[in-house]
Amino acid sequence: MSTVKEPFILPQALQDQLISAKSWVVLTGAGVSAESGVPTFRDAQEGLWAKYRPEELASAEGFARDPKMVWDWYQWRRELINKVKPNAGHHALAEIEQSADEFLLVTQNVDSLHQAAGSQKVVELHGNIYRNICTQTGRDISDEWMTQHPGSPVPSPHASAAFARPGVVWFGESLPQAAFEQAISALNRCDLMLVAGTSGLVQPAASLPQWAQQQGACVVEINPEQTPISAIADYRLAGTSAQWLPVIAKNLKGKAY
Repeated sequence: MSTVKEPFILPQALQDQLISAKSWVVLTGAGVSAESGVPTFRDAQEGLWAKYRPEELASAEGFARDPKMVWDWYQWRRELINKVKPNAGHHALAEIEQSADEFLLVTQNVDSLHQAAGSQKVVELHGNIYRNICTQTGRDISDEWMTQHPGSPVPSPHASAAFARPGVVWFGESLPQAAFEQAISALNRCDLMLVAGTSGLVQPAASLPQWAQQQGACVVEINPEQTPISAIADYRLAGTSAQWLPVIAKNLKGKAY
């Protein structure tokens, strides 16, 4: 593994890898959104919410036990996210997508900031906090229904005695199968994987860089801190995604077609 720190200049060997790469997969985690001011999951347990365990705020069991508490916490988180904007890292990824021959952005984030920055090929492994689904059927609930039926939580239109819940993956739940399969399919074809702002601790997303490495892809990690992914990365860019991703995007602007 080659580690690069400030100043934010890519080594020539990595520049060559980036320019020659035909198929890209990018994995992003909470660190990317944190630079926009979105609290990480555990940071969001502050003030009123500090006394609760994560399993109480983000699990089907916790919701069944106290649906109002869980719903109110997610409404509070939605309000926080509504106040932030994509950062330089988000915008750089949208530029990188335009430069790559084949590209897929796989995110553990649920805040839609990648889409707000212009990214189009996005797979949300952990769902989306703005989506609402039925607690019994898992079916989507429209924004129109949510507006017309206020509540804490809102009753579901799809099943009696059911509620709307955030369309995110809770503790004990599996990732959306279609999303995970799409990520694996892209990794089987990719020759370069960027991993930005993720701790490398949350499975099964944390296994994706190793999968890419096993397929022969070059793995590049962007993170201020060492993570379990650091051990398998070909290059480690020590810094934040907002610092390094614009450098990569700028490097690709000179790509010959």
